[in-house]
Amino acid sequence: MFDAYIISDDGFRNVSKDGKVIGFEYKARLNYYRGIPLSMVDKYELKVNNEPIDRSKIKFSVGEDWFTLDEMETVTKVKWEFGETASVFVEQDGGLPQGAHDLSVEQVLRIAYFPFPLRATITKTLELVG
Repeated sequence: MFDAYIISDDGFRNVSKDGKVIGFEYKARLNYYRGIPLSMVDKYELKVNNEPIDRSKIKFSVGEDWFTLDEMETVTKVKWEFGETASVFVEQDGGLPQGAHDLSVEQVLRIAYFPFPLRATITKTLELVG
């Protein structure tokens, strides 16, 4: 539905903790016109520069709380609303080098009244600066 919008142009950055770069983050949107609980995100796969990212390295946040993709399967009280940007953090020592990077996302949602999963895929080039 809204595949072209699921990777935001804003918020792509390396993340530091205690002076050390521990990973990178980008912003993501829902590919559906209504909000859903995080437990209805059936699948979320990420590739960076055509290299798959292990799902255990990905954490997801809508608001203040962070969840692994496995934890999201049981999160029914946190809703991801249409138009709301979620933060996606990837644990990776040293983060990513500055410059252009291709992010590829496959997002599959389970919608209660759809007889099939709602699948979106997109690849977008983002520029990591600073």
